[in-house]
Amino acid sequence: MTSQLWAGLGNPGTPYQNNRHNAGFLILDRLADAYGFRPWRSKFSALVSSGMIGGHKIWLIKPQNFMNRSGLPIAEALRFHKIDPQALSVFHDEIDLEAGRLRVKRGGGHGGHNGLRDIDRYIGPDYQRIRLGIGRPPHPEAVEKWVLQDFSPAERQGWLADFLTALADEAELLAGGDTASYASRVAWRAPPPESAQKTTSSGAKAGDTDQV
Repeated sequence: MTSQLWAGLGNPGTPYQNNRHNAGFLILDRLADAYGFRPWRSKFSALVSSGMIGGHKIWLIKPQNFMNRSGLPIAEALRFHKIDPQALSVFHDEIDLEAGRLRVKRGGGHGGHNGLRDIDRYIGPDYQRIRLGIGRPPHPEAVEKWVLQDFSPAERQGWLADFLTALADEAELLAGGDTASYASRVAWRAPPPESAQKTTSSGAKAGDTDQV
């Protein structure tokens, strides 16, 4: 049975746990709960867990270095479990997507995201990115503050809760490689909030701003 590694990007520690930048950690926690994965344990300077989704062996990894040092733990996990980088999926926050939007992409640039930048450094760009839209702040100079800001209680109880539930419930499609159906089903089950446009700059260009 061929295993897959699903990585979630975020910053470790309680002060960051509900940050927009920690969307990758949030979905991995939801996946582990939804599919009865093994308890998290420390390995590779990360928290790791494993289980089955749709008949596929899935390893989950949350690097416990800060965001800009995500690459080495993921590279070590790939080598240890003999998983090809093409079987790696990375869940990460994306400011160039409206809040609640999902895009699945293989390869390409890091778009200024320092977590992806560090992964590219260790294994190259040929892996799958699960881009989780958090929207942009109204003013471009506020990007760093925005990504390190907590999702509001209303978001966590509203669109974000629906989004994470849909991402987890439809994960069998992702595990089976049907990324188009995965994205379509998530969008149908958890449409972005009407307010998403308000947090996305109409003049923003993809990848024009670094994230911490």
